[in-house]
Amino acid sequence: MDNHDAVDAIADQWARVRPDLDTLPMVVFGRIYRLAAAMRSKVDKAYAPYGGMSLGEFDVLATLRRSGEPYTLSPRELTATLMITTGGMTGRLDKLERAGLLTRSPDPNDRRGLRVTLTDEGRELVDQAVGAGLAQQRTALEAGLTQEEAEQLAGLLRKLLATTA
Repeated sequence: MDNHDAVDAIADQWARVRPDLDTLPMVVFGRIYRLAAAMRSKVDKAYAPYGGMSLGEFDVLATLRRSGEPYTLSPRELTATLMITTGGMTGRLDKLERAGLLTRSPDPNDRRGLRVTLTDEGRELVDQAVGAGLAQQRTALEAGLTQEEAEQLAGLLRKLLATTA
């Protein structure tokens, strides 16, 4: 069985024109990028039945849900956690608030601040969506790796991420 993939083909092309290059980093990160893009598409489709929610909108709701009761954070806390711009966050919050999935209210401790709170409807929706997204991810893992291999890969990726973040 030939396991040669598109990333190998790219590395082979570089090897022909630049045999002096060590393309292992390109191979590793090329596969990570392609895997992330493929899974993002699959997970986006898994979230779509839940109010047409995108991955970015899911991330906002999931961050509020993971924060625990009372499922409330400031926009600044959300922005820092999700690593997006304040403008991007405002757009997501506007859409999710219009859909009744969260509310924004004045921060009682800061006259200039706001608090973002997950509604009951938002909590129910994100609880369903997280299950659908995890099912897509589990299917992908189980199709290609054993449980032990998946755990080993998770550890290796954690180690690599720690050195690059």
